[in-house]
Amino acid sequence: MPQERAAEPGTGSGTRSGTGTGSGTGPDTVPATAPVPESDGVDEALALVAPQRAVRPQPGDRESRPAEPPETRPAEAHRATAWPAAREVAARAGAAIGAAREPRRTPLAQALGQVLAQPLRALTDLPSFDTSAMDGWAVAGPGPWAIRSEGAVLAGHSAAPALEDGTAVRIATGARVPAETTAVIRSEHSRTDTGGHLHARREVVPGQDIRPRGQECRSGDRLLPAGTVVTPAVLGLAAAAGYDDLPTPHRPRVEVLVLGDELLTAGLPHDGLIRDALGPMLGPWLNALGADVLATRRIGDDAEALHTAVTDSAADLVITTGGTAAGPVDHVHPVLAKAGAVLLVDGVKVRPGHPMLLARLDGARHLVGLPGNPLAAVSGLLTLAEPLLRALAGAPVPPPYRVPVRDEIHGHPHDTRLVPVVHQGDEVVPLHYNGPAMLRGIAAADGMAVVPPGGARPGDALEILDLPWSGFPAHGATDQGACFT
Repeated sequence: MPQERAAEPGTGSGTRSGTGTGSGTGPDTVPATAPVPESDGVDEALALVAPQRAVRPQPGDRESRPAEPPETRPAEAHRATAWPAAREVAARAGAAIGAAREPRRTPLAQALGQVLAQPLRALTDLPSFDTSAMDGWAVAGPGPWAIRSEGAVLAGHSAAPALEDGTAVRIATGARVPAETTAVIRSEHSRTDTGGHLHARREVVPGQDIRPRGQECRSGDRLLPAGTVVTPAVLGLAAAAGYDDLPTPHRPRVEVLVLGDELLTAGLPHDGLIRDALGPMLGPWLNALGADVLATRRIGDDAEALHTAVTDSAADLVITTGGTAAGPVDHVHPVLAKAGAVLLVDGVKVRPGHPMLLARLDGARHLVGLPGNPLAAVSGLLTLAEPLLRALAGAPVPPPYRVPVRDEIHGHPHDTRLVPVVHQGDEVVPLHYNGPAMLRGIAAADGMAVVPPGGARPGDALEILDLPWSGFPAHGATDQGACFT
């Protein structure tokens, strides 16, 4: 008989892509129907949940293998990959492809927010000639100095004649210093007399207020390493060093396939139909991760249509929603088997979202299968899609950081849990509405706390996965103030 994986209570293995269809809420969630006191803002989502005894994760992660249809996969093949290992597999898969690609040349005006695919090396000395650091006088030799009659030396003009000892000439900031110049005297540190001579009000030190050629760098010096995020300051440095464009990785191309006959794109749910919550969410989320989303397409419960969409896609990464379990219309595994894909991850020990998967398609393409329940799909994004896309784009991996949790958090006996949290002072606070089919908690969240098997007690330091728009600095969470009024 066909082997089928039954959803555990509260895990949300749901194969649909809307809201309100999760397979139960379980003890680790607040049901949508539970009475919750009325309050404003994030307070309404704050969770107070009980811990359980810690249980260590079990070894035995599965190796990659060809995709198989559900009816041919033995029960032991369903052992899921541990959550940290699944993220590592996804990162390695992306890095292997990204490293083989030649970088593209991106004009400076379009490079903001991307990363350097190669080290940034100076194309010239900086500065490229001796320049005046101040408005004032270029002088040669000891003073007082006879003022030369020609006009001031200005920035952007050709070199002025060399100075003779005992002479001075007006000079502007950034102008090329005449040959034989001893120093630049600032205007406010000098005076002139009626006889046409310049006098210093302070001691003159040779070389003062002159930026010598190559003071900042010499041609060929490495200014920044590969992987540096291109900020406005990086753009300025690159321009100063002679660049018109920068070497950046190709932005990963992604196509989103939202699966299910029951999804509406407008209006209120009715007659067994529900609104598609993932279609509007995934594209912007993937853009925030640095991907170019080619399209978000909706496909009914049709295996042939899904096979065609997957095999014909020009994207580097295809993302599907729903259909990753073994129900009667869960077509992702059979389609991958028919396409000759290799499963790199088939199930992850994480709640919500455990039936997610990662497969290598033909060539350098991959597919991430997300569960259909919305928060479970977010878990899949953070677990598999985000590490793969980051590696494909050559983006730096943010250093992990931990923050103490204010409240107790119930944990799964064997699996990692991802729980929406908000920063409050030096702590994070877990949120209500963290069931696999719910988006209310994640919509108010700054990040997701990584809760180990067995849960967490007040004061336990948990790893935090920042959301791509949260803006919270690692190692320095701030108080949101009004969110808790």
